Amino acid sequence: MTVHPLSRKVVLVTGGTGSFGKKFIRKALETDVKKVIVFSRDELKQYEMAQEFKDERIRFFIGDVRDKERLYRAFDGVDIVIHAAAMKHVEACEYNPFEAVKTNIHGAQNIIEAAIDRGVEKVIALSTDKACSPVNLYGATKLASDKLFVAANSYAGDKKTRFAVVRYGNVVGSRGSVVPFFQKIKETGTLPITDERMTRFWITLDQGVQFVLDGLVHMNGGEIFVPKIPSMNVVDLAKAIAPECEMKIVGIRPGEKLHEAMITEDDARRTVEFDTYYVIQPEFPWWSEKKNQGRPLPDGFKYTSDLNDDWLKVEQLRELVEKM
Repeated sequence: MTVHPLSRKVVLVTGGTGSFGKKFIRKALETDVKKVIVFSRDELKQYEMAQEFKDERIRFFIGDVRDKERLYRAFDGVDIVIHAAAMKHVEACEYNPFEAVKTNIHGAQNIIEAAIDRGVEKVIALSTDKACSPVNLYGATKLASDKLFVAANSYAGDKKTRFAVVRYGNVVGSRGSVVPFFQKIKETGTLPITDERMTRFWITLDQGVQFVLDGLVHMNGGEIFVPKIPSMNVVDLAKAIAPECEMKIVGIRPGEKLHEAMITEDDARRTVEFDTYYVIQPEFPWWSEKKNQGRPLPDGFKYTSDLNDDWLKVEQLRELVEKM
């Protein structure tokens, strides 16, 4: 019988009141997890979450990943850390660049140092497709964060703490997603489309949570896990949400890509493939080929939303949206 990765563990989730955090914690509480700690900045969201989640195994810590001392206190006795806290809105990061660096990069460093010193067993950090060949500050800070978490496995030395990263695309219905935005403004009769050619990777919250849990099982330390997920065209998404609406082309916004990528051609040279996911392997001298026995990728491979083999049709998109 396979033991669940959270079984009898003390788990802490940074950004635990966010879309991912709440879904992950709900899933965790369905297991025999020992304790779940919600670590976040907003006391109102924590209060509201406490009313929703009535379970004696849940704890709430007010804190900021920028505050290393608070992380040291919060990580005391913790086995697993899921790092979901981030400044993630592209425009907010562009307008407040130093704040984005403090949270997404300095915060990552604080997580790493506190985890190593407190003897945390495993840390998984959530990344984004925007960290792959970034064109905006949010993506650049998350790329730096990814590299910090990968390098942290060497930084840990002979300590037991291991770090890995999961990188996936747009989450259906998460805060800031285009889905709730389209739903909100469809009453106007017009949906703004940046570019009718635009494509994105697409994943549900449930799939994202399960992928993190799978990462906890498969990680050895230093991997970036990338799921095989479908692409969608933004025009098809608009048709799925509001087929009666007129579409108005407004042009690509600053810091936005026409298509997203999750594995570059350069990264592909050290990436291996499995049936449902890819693993970008670290370039450590001690990394053993025994650790992720997947299939090597062909020369010139890259994983981008426009070159994907798997596409969501309008009907499938509508089904996903209706399940939100």
